[in-house]
Amino acid sequence: MSKRIAESELILNPDGSVYHLNLKPEHIADTVIFVGDQDRVEKITRHFDTVEFTTQKREFKTQTGTYRGKRLTVMSTGIGPDNIDIVLNELDALVNIDLETRMIKENLRSLRIIRVGTSGSLQTGIPVGSFLASAYGLDLNGMLHAYRIDSIVHPEIQEAFIEHTGWSIYKSQPLVIAADKKLLEHFGGNDMHRGFTATAGGFYGPQGRVLRLPLQDPKLNMKIDSFSHLGLKVTNLEMETSAIYGLCGLLGHQAVSLNAIIANRANGTFAKDPKKLVEDLIRYTLERITKL
Repeated sequence: MSKRIAESELILNPDGSVYHLNLKPEHIADTVIFVGDQDRVEKITRHFDTVEFTTQKREFKTQTGTYRGKRLTVMSTGIGPDNIDIVLNELDALVNIDLETRMIKENLRSLRIIRVGTSGSLQTGIPVGSFLASAYGLDLNGMLHAYRIDSIVHPEIQEAFIEHTGWSIYKSQPLVIAADKKLLEHFGGNDMHRGFTATAGGFYGPQGRVLRLPLQDPKLNMKIDSFSHLGLKVTNLEMETSAIYGLCGLLGHQAVSLNAIIANRANGTFAKDPKKLVEDLIRYTLERITKL
């Protein structure tokens, strides 16, 4: 039998909502769309028929409403895997922990998480303006190592990547985690690339950008670009996908990451109208959600 979770481990606000997200269980739907930017929440919910609930605390903005008769939640996570750790643990607490008794529920609820974000392509064959559904997340940031991860990772791919890149022993070991198969098939249509998405822990050095600080391995991006194993090549680079896949896999939720490719680092190009590209991905996602 599970023990009561202490106040220091699951922090609640005075109104009984979870600490960072400012949400109560009744505020969220079974299907949740993640976006990074808080301003993108309303770019999605403006398509809704109704919006029943809105809240925001820090970068975490949430709106729940109805789109074509389907109840949906849209939530901004902010940037990076550390924020995903907060968002997914608190979302899971809302549906799988009784916030009054602080006990884990006997019957666990599984959420559907769909990330709608932007990303940069690492391969010339995935041009600016295309959409990509991440079949795998390649975790390069280390957050997931705080948890018992053996049940969700793919050691063979990880070992091949470590050998190919000469990965430093002073960095967290890379991890490979798969998307939910059903969601990947549902959202990853013929007009979408299938991706092997690397998730970095930062925007500059962790993604190979140099301003004033030298990199630990200046050739790492080239090694990542040239990696190939069992037909897998690293397709794009962003900052949330592997963290979402990892925590959803451990907690029993379903997840898929959909990416609008706004930059191609292989040929140095950038989208002329990234806002339109994101809007097109939003419309695509909402249309597919209605058929879940």
